[in-house]
Amino acid sequence: MSIPRRVFIAALGSAPIMALQAQRALAAYPDRPIHLIVPFAAGGNADIVGRITGDLISKALGQPVVVENRGGGGGSIGAEFVAHATPDGYTLLVGSNGPLTVDPLLHVNLGYDPLKDFAAVALTSYVPHALIMSNKIQAKTMSELVAQSKNAAVTIATSGIGSATHITLERLKAATGANLTHVPYRGGGALMPDLISGNVDGAMTEFSTALPMHQGGQAHIVAIAALHRSKLAPDIPTFDESGVKGFTAQSYIGVVAPVKTPADVVDKLQQAIAQGLSSGSPAAERLISLGSEVASPEQLTAKGFTEFIRADFENMREAAKLAGITPQ
Repeated sequence: MSIPRRVFIAALGSAPIMALQAQRALAAYPDRPIHLIVPFAAGGNADIVGRITGDLISKALGQPVVVENRGGGGGSIGAEFVAHATPDGYTLLVGSNGPLTVDPLLHVNLGYDPLKDFAAVALTSYVPHALIMSNKIQAKTMSELVAQSKNAAVTIATSGIGSATHITLERLKAATGANLTHVPYRGGGALMPDLISGNVDGAMTEFSTALPMHQGGQAHIVAIAALHRSKLAPDIPTFDESGVKGFTAQSYIGVVAPVKTPADVVDKLQQAIAQGLSSGSPAAERLISLGSEVASPEQLTAKGFTEFIRADFENMREAAKLAGITPQ
């Protein structure tokens, strides 16, 4: 069927207008609320940092940022949702070790490929892991805890199967021979009430999540998986000092978008985050006060975060081998 000449000419005439409208739509980004998906329950490190980051984006770009918690699957449920979202910059993921670099090592059939389905925006921060115990547990040192676990299994909670803290717990078990039973939750914040009440014996979680409990006397941190003691709590030894030589682990937080999100949109988001987390800024100081380390200027770029993710993926692959973890 042939197209009438007048229809063809009209279509040609409208093409520049349509192109101009598309350019204006891109230039106007954002013109409605942005949804920032946290793939864990409220109250944990990813949730806290995600809300701080969302506030920075909102202030810089002049639109509300709606933070949504979609926990489960070690972060994979929320990550899959964002991976298949429209790549227009209005649905973003608070990305961390679990959904980006750990889940592929634990699950055969993920609903997304973390290295192919996301466009990195910016790394924001990272924080060491800590082993915190209920006050019902008398062990105050790592050696005491290992000895106690040989008499009866000690239950240790994490933010979920496939989370970064799950990998750290498995590595610790392999390194010490401790009899530790994993109890997965839907996020770091979700496990804290059970830790305080003694329903679980302890938790492997982010230092920023554990520190308020330790300082408030509601539980006690046995060790942190860092190279050095924290200035915020110099009384807490590192795992290395506690006899687990060279044992370090951390969680990182950053923002990613669905792949094929326009480069101009990614740039706007990246600049909003980088400017908001500049040295000495209120947001940067807030993260530091929580026990986190703010990402370097290079890591606060899309390129730098992409390289960081790929390097961490390989590190996690080696950690999983050492802990004897295979995909299921």
